[in-house]
Amino acid sequence: MTGTMDSQDDETTPYIHRVGAPPKVDPFEEFKDTVKETLFADDPLRSFKHQSGPRKFVIFMQAIFPILEWGRHYTFAKFKGDVISGFTIASLCIPQDIGYSKLANVEPQHALYTSFVAPLVYASMGSSREIAIGPVAVVSLLLGTMLRSEIDPVKNKTEYMSLAFTATFFAGITQALLGILRLGFLIDFLSHAAIVGFVGGAAITIALQQLKGFLGIKHFTKKTDIVSVMKSVWGEVRHGWNWQTIVIGASFLVFLLLAKYIGKKNKRLFWVPAIAPLISVVLSTLFVYITHADKKGVAIVNHIKKGINPSSVNQIYFTGEYVLKGVKIGLVAGMIGLTEAVAIGRTFASMRGYQVDGNKEMVALGAMNIVGSMTSCYVATGSFSRSAVNYMAGCNTAVSNMVMSSVVCLTLLFLTPIFKYTPNAILSAIIMSAVIGLIDYEAAILIWKIDKFDFVACMGAFLGVVFESVEIGLLIAVTISLAKILLQVTRPRTASLGRIPKTNVYRNIQQYPEATTVPGILIVRVDSAIYFSNSNYTRERILRWHEDEEEHLKAASLPRIEFLILEMSPVTDIDTSGIHALEELLSSLQKKNVQLVLANPGRVVIDKLHLSNFNNLIGEDKIFLRVADAVQACTPKLADNNV
Repeated sequence: MTGTMDSQDDETTPYIHRVGAPPKVDPFEEFKDTVKETLFADDPLRSFKHQSGPRKFVIFMQAIFPILEWGRHYTFAKFKGDVISGFTIASLCIPQDIGYSKLANVEPQHALYTSFVAPLVYASMGSSREIAIGPVAVVSLLLGTMLRSEIDPVKNKTEYMSLAFTATFFAGITQALLGILRLGFLIDFLSHAAIVGFVGGAAITIALQQLKGFLGIKHFTKKTDIVSVMKSVWGEVRHGWNWQTIVIGASFLVFLLLAKYIGKKNKRLFWVPAIAPLISVVLSTLFVYITHADKKGVAIVNHIKKGINPSSVNQIYFTGEYVLKGVKIGLVAGMIGLTEAVAIGRTFASMRGYQVDGNKEMVALGAMNIVGSMTSCYVATGSFSRSAVNYMAGCNTAVSNMVMSSVVCLTLLFLTPIFKYTPNAILSAIIMSAVIGLIDYEAAILIWKIDKFDFVACMGAFLGVVFESVEIGLLIAVTISLAKILLQVTRPRTASLGRIPKTNVYRNIQQYPEATTVPGILIVRVDSAIYFSNSNYTRERILRWHEDEEEHLKAASLPRIEFLILEMSPVTDIDTSGIHALEELLSSLQKKNVQLVLANPGRVVIDKLHLSNFNNLIGEDKIFLRVADAVQACTPKLADNNV
């Protein structure tokens, strides 16, 4: 920076600070720093510096398996909390898993397999203490819908399961690669508003799908949209509904909702809604067994295969026509699973005051799904309801997942026969009570208040899922999210600035009506980097600011604009198209006898302006540190011009 004075004779005249050329930087070093900040902002190799060879190996293993680090400090006191929370979430996950298996169109044991293997892998590799791993409603529905569009799960059961394992394998590959290549920021392209709408629509779709088991309907549509489902429901009202099934389902749905209400009103009673599903399963199973309701039309689960996971490596498609289909389904399911799990992990980590490494989470989730695909599991991720119960139950580490896995293992080995008489209606009631919490209408209202475009994304995803399909809803969510990004990039905000009275601060005159403009000077701020995507729009918008101001001044018989000051502090970067746009802007203004002045360009921007020789084109005396400096330098020239 260099300091000069407008008048050497007046010592009270403040300095006008101009922006000098930045020091030269090694291009290779700058490129390396940029790549490091983009892909390795957390500097994962920091802990390797100045370490011996054996120590580096230990640190490397701890980075892959965090359990090797926190396990050294594990105590019996922590174990007691983990055991309690592990048993609590196991009581919730077992009945939920059996229900979610129907959403994925797989046998119940596959969902239980998933809650046995996946939590064990995650517990050793994941960095979240509270997240509870297993099948979840949204991913199960998404997977089941996409798989069924390719293969009929009833007529071609073996091929269907092979495609399910293939999709799970590639879901894991997708998640692991995103973590290894540190590309986790890609999941942020799905906006929060779109996720709220997508999950809310999926929740309603899931609830509607449960009407088959809840009402005892035998012939039910394979479509998921609300119109087809309601036609199927009312078309079977005379002959398809079973009143005994309805009584069982409605009674326990009321019980489950009441238990959830009790847990919500009194946080200390969190265990009530946690164990309510298991109690419902036990009581309804006993009721059906004693009354022989299954012989009166009440559909039951029937046989659940005993034993732990058989290998499914040979069932994964690595060649043939279904490979690409498995890749496509796995990619979508993997991304949705990642979005849900990372959001859950970060939420509970912030509540306990620690950070979750997003890239490590992705590697852990990917590894568990790769292993799961080889052990008869389907896509697993973090469950918000179970994670919330895990948190409130006082879990201390991921050992709670191991405890839950052990309980599920014992269930698979010894207890699956007791679920034979479990009515499908109770599973439908459990799922319906679970997905109600996914409809976040309060978040939708807040989105409407804050950002109307976000609300369009939210409702677009919601309506797409409800009235068409899960895939269409997801496509709409992604499309609108990307459209918003493109709109913001290609149409950056600009503002006309005025001086706040009794200060040298210049702010948006629309935000601060008391701000006053400077006669003969127009000050415009660009609130974005200037790239090829928005350079022409930025130039045209600045010229329109000038034209509109000129029309206003002419109508008021005021002096014309002689200086246009461009406030560039929000302009974080500029490319060759942006510099070319500035050159065209300078040329257009010169033809109108208006001088272009720059204020506060950043280091990257001023460096590129010097390299392109634009600083000489505009003149070094037209680039200032502050808007106030630029105004101060222009004011005497205005006075001279008006003499």
